Amino acid sequence: MTVHLRNILNEIERLPDTRIFGRVVAVQGLLVEVGGIQTSVSVGDRIIIHARDGRDVPCEVVGFREGRALLLPFSNLSGVALGARAEIQDGEPSIYPTEAWRGRVINAMGEPVDGLGALPSGDAAYPIRNTPPSAHGRQRVGGKLDVGIRAINTFLTCCLGQRMGIFAGSGVGKSSVLSMLARYSGADIIVCGLIGERGREAREFIEDDLGPEGMARSVVVVATSDEAPLMRRQAAYMTLAVAEYFRDQGKNVLCLMDSVTRFAMAQREISLSAGEPPASKGYTPTVFAELPKLLERAGPGGPGQGSITGLFTVLVEGDDHNEPISDAVRGILDGHIVLERSIAERGRYPAINILRSVSRTMPGCNSDEENQIVRVARRLLSTYEDMAELIRLGAYRKGTNPEVDEAIFYYPLIEQFLTQGKREQTPLADGYRMLLEILNTAPQDMMGAPGSQG
Repeated sequence: MTVHLRNILNEIERLPDTRIFGRVVAVQGLLVEVGGIQTSVSVGDRIIIHARDGRDVPCEVVGFREGRALLLPFSNLSGVALGARAEIQDGEPSIYPTEAWRGRVINAMGEPVDGLGALPSGDAAYPIRNTPPSAHGRQRVGGKLDVGIRAINTFLTCCLGQRMGIFAGSGVGKSSVLSMLARYSGADIIVCGLIGERGREAREFIEDDLGPEGMARSVVVVATSDEAPLMRRQAAYMTLAVAEYFRDQGKNVLCLMDSVTRFAMAQREISLSAGEPPASKGYTPTVFAELPKLLERAGPGGPGQGSITGLFTVLVEGDDHNEPISDAVRGILDGHIVLERSIAERGRYPAINILRSVSRTMPGCNSDEENQIVRVARRLLSTYEDMAELIRLGAYRKGTNPEVDEAIFYYPLIEQFLTQGKREQTPLADGYRMLLEILNTAPQDMMGAPGSQG
């Protein structure tokens, strides 16, 4: 039986027995008011408006006012007129993924956009807006995940089922880090959500960064910046729904999302259109309520399931790492990777600020020897940064402080270790070995090595 015929039969089985519809009574901006269905729908339900030009406009119920349902569209409202028929869609919005979705590019509605034909339909429904697993039903985070980036593997080790944020301003290298993670990660499958991306960057990421080999074990969800806020928000939910399917198959999934900030901006547009008052920097309370519902869906699965390791980028507005979205996301996730503009400006990529970044699960999954190596290297970096201004001005005299002398010697070696090309991969074990070799390199005028110090 062909994929097309199987999909048609599945859709026929899901057809509702009855149809309920109302009429469009007002349109203001992107907000559509529909009468006659307010007692038959709830917030989050789907409505199809039949436009005059024969086009169907999918919408979502976002609220109620004066006995009318308030809708926002997933596409433009051209052709929608007063009295247009608005038909309720039965059932919770869901997808029916299968293993055959590997290597495909889909949009926020779960439709293929790669020109490779129809997507096969699975048997089990996965709600697009699923609830996170219960805290007691989850397993604990697993062992280490090799991501191929030296700075992360050694200083910010990521575990299976961990959720990390990548915080950076625009143009600091978030996309480059994501491409390296997608290419070199040791996960079984990668689900990548490009939320509010520039249209040209989506194809560049798929063809250049993932490449045929990476794409073969990936599913990419794309919603470009010109799409409706509902589409951009749903692309984030869709990314997690696809990841949940593969997790339930026992796979260790790496979920990459770029970016959570654009998800928050989309939710802000939706909430403001529905009349919700703004709170912090124009973000509505619903934005901060939706963030944990989205991010908590990543993590370890239940017994017999795999895990979803989440790496979510956060676009820091004005390089202010304490702006509302960054602050909220940092409190939800299990660690954060800070990319700093000043590091990128001096040509060191990935531009990760090791001292401002942290992996909360790393100490527990490392051996005592590995933790000791990281502690010593961090101490050297911290000592150098404390005295950096005096050193650059030439105000520090060698021999004044042995610890500072030691840091001055090792700092360029560690900086060189942290520098890594986009096409360069370093396995997890090699990273610790390379760092230990650096720390065991003793200066000519010093006795001993910091790797042997307590």
